[in-house]
Amino acid sequence: MFTAARVGLFTESVIREMTRLNNLHNGINLAQGFPDFDPPAELIEAAVRALNDGYHQYAITWGSPRLRQVVAEKFAWYNGVEVDPERHITVTCGATEAMMATLLAVVDPGDEVVIFEPFYENYGPDALLSGAVPRYVQLHLDDPGFAFDPAELRDAFSPKTKAIILNTPHNPTGKVFTRGELELIADLCRTFDALAVTDEVYEHILYDGIGHTSIAAQPGMAERTVTINSLSKTYSVTGWRVGWAIARDPAVTVGIRRAHDFLTVGAAAPLQEAGVTALRFPPAYYRGLAAMYEEKRNLMLRILGKAGFRAFTPRGAYYIMTDFSGLSGDDDVAFAHRLVTDVGVATVPGSSFYHAPALGRPYVRFAFPKREETLTRVAERLHRVREVVGG
Repeated sequence: MFTAARVGLFTESVIREMTRLNNLHNGINLAQGFPDFDPPAELIEAAVRALNDGYHQYAITWGSPRLRQVVAEKFAWYNGVEVDPERHITVTCGATEAMMATLLAVVDPGDEVVIFEPFYENYGPDALLSGAVPRYVQLHLDDPGFAFDPAELRDAFSPKTKAIILNTPHNPTGKVFTRGELELIADLCRTFDALAVTDEVYEHILYDGIGHTSIAAQPGMAERTVTINSLSKTYSVTGWRVGWAIARDPAVTVGIRRAHDFLTVGAAAPLQEAGVTALRFPPAYYRGLAAMYEEKRNLMLRILGKAGFRAFTPRGAYYIMTDFSGLSGDDDVAFAHRLVTDVGVATVPGSSFYHAPALGRPYVRFAFPKREETLTRVAERLHRVREVVGG
């Protein structure tokens, strides 16, 4: 047996597996969260310019100085936190690497990490690979705000707690953590001397007039927060793999940079340079992005309701969790497989978002960052879901 025990603690990505299954059956991929439309033309032009201008070799390991500068500028005006691009920012190969590098930098084997669930499927394996012991706190899908029990969260913290992983807006539910919830989390971090590791890649995809609040902006939290973000979702370039981690504690940044250096060396140099253009888009761009996705959310909610799914309305991000138990007695994996093979629409089984698969058995997640004509085709296919997968 040549494989290490650590890779036996989790499976391959279910989301990516559903994409492979979708491609095999020529389905419509609402499993993996990527747009089927191009990014802004100015961003494509910036990438071409960077290639023509000779950005073909390694950038500085922890990121292009120009990109780190605009990340710092945007973090100040949008998130309300001042940072030094030389001492506090590390550019990574997407937010995924930023999370892994951060946990490797701050977690020792046996340390505990608090994770809200359902959770983006990378968080559990990231914690396990870093040697952490995950402690899970439930988000309640039947609550309109996907609330958690404050007592349950308090009980999850202990002297062994090293960090809490926060994702707002949240994948897969679309929860946007309120200021009061963030204040409670911040208070627990201060009390137990824990770090907040916050994934904010959907920070501009917000609905119903809700605003985004970064926990790093809470009193006493700037030095005990790592804020993770990327170009992927906000600028519709999920394949570029350019992200970053912001830590105002210089020692944490040094640790992240060390882990990052020996994980990937650096993100693609020309795409980092193109990212400078993206982060200088005016506020109107972000308002238009949110309005566009709110229309898609509302359309997708109507489609799912007509098809017989019980959909949980997201307040941010671009996913919808649904309860399909009124349509089928299958478990989530069997239902998702039948949905893509027999109906031609790929989703993600709900169990992939929970540490105990039984908790996700009635659910599948739909992603909706798609053109209107794509969603119209989805509606046509889901119209026959009852007759095909019912039972």
